[in-house]
Amino acid sequence: MRKLILLFSFLITGLVGQSQELNCTVTVDAEQTGQPNQQVFRTLAQQVTEFVNNTKWTNKVYKNQERIDCNMSIIINSYESDSFSATLQVQSSRTIFGSTYDSPVYNYNDRQFSFDYVEFQPLNFNINNFDSNLISVIAYHVYTIIALDADTYSPNGGQEYFEVAKQIVNTAASSNFSGWKATDGNQSRYRYNDAMLSNVYQEFHDALYQYHRKGLDVMGEDQKAAKQQIVEAIAKLKNINDRRPNSFLLRTFFDAKSDEIQAIFSGGPKVDIVQLVENLNRMAPTKRSNWSEIKF
Repeated sequence: MRKLILLFSFLITGLVGQSQELNCTVTVDAEQTGQPNQQVFRTLAQQVTEFVNNTKWTNKVYKNQERIDCNMSIIINSYESDSFSATLQVQSSRTIFGSTYDSPVYNYNDRQFSFDYVEFQPLNFNINNFDSNLISVIAYHVYTIIALDADTYSPNGGQEYFEVAKQIVNTAASSNFSGWKATDGNQSRYRYNDAMLSNVYQEFHDALYQYHRKGLDVMGEDQKAAKQQIVEAIAKLKNINDRRPNSFLLRTFFDAKSDEIQAIFSGGPKVDIVQLVENLNRMAPTKRSNWSEIKF
């Protein structure tokens, strides 16, 4: 009996130790369809939630407190029978060491999101097959979330997950759905992933690591030194902007980070902000209202 108890205890510990990677909230907004209360939308939200949170996406072991917090908001524009036209807003965050603060990392508005869905259809991901655009788009963003999170903890830590996202892109490119091909515009899943794996944007990965691990994570120990690291990380992004002005990659970064950057440099110990503000205005001119609030 004692051996059975020990075995049972071991199995439970093993299951707890292998928690999935994400803690994701999924919502479906169907107001624009004029029929927002249909059961199919509630079922879709539940199934996508279970798909994202219950799938084991990597071979890494995540503790419950290490799961990545994220949100996916599916906004249904229209639907007919089993065909849906929608947009997908994806956001993720990362807890900063020694604090309860969650720093936004990913903020992507996916406007190229149409899919076929039959209520209660199984949602199973197979890296080698294109089974549905719903599954492929969600899986693409899942791996991008995991990759970006890993980049903030170690240099190029997300490389293998960006590669998986690339495989999803390649497999889905054979479909008739938008967002997977080089010809699908400059603000597509293809373009974002291509930039993440391009040497032209290598400094982006370096900046993510420096900004979070050397900057935000040490804010509680030495706020001035942390702010200086963030200034230097943003300067690296400016080098990218010099080569690729107004890139989609940098726009998504500042969509996530503009409020945070404003808050960091609006109080606390002073650092030299003259070049910082100039760089920010050049890279993200649409966020000038944020940058005008920077004082320290």
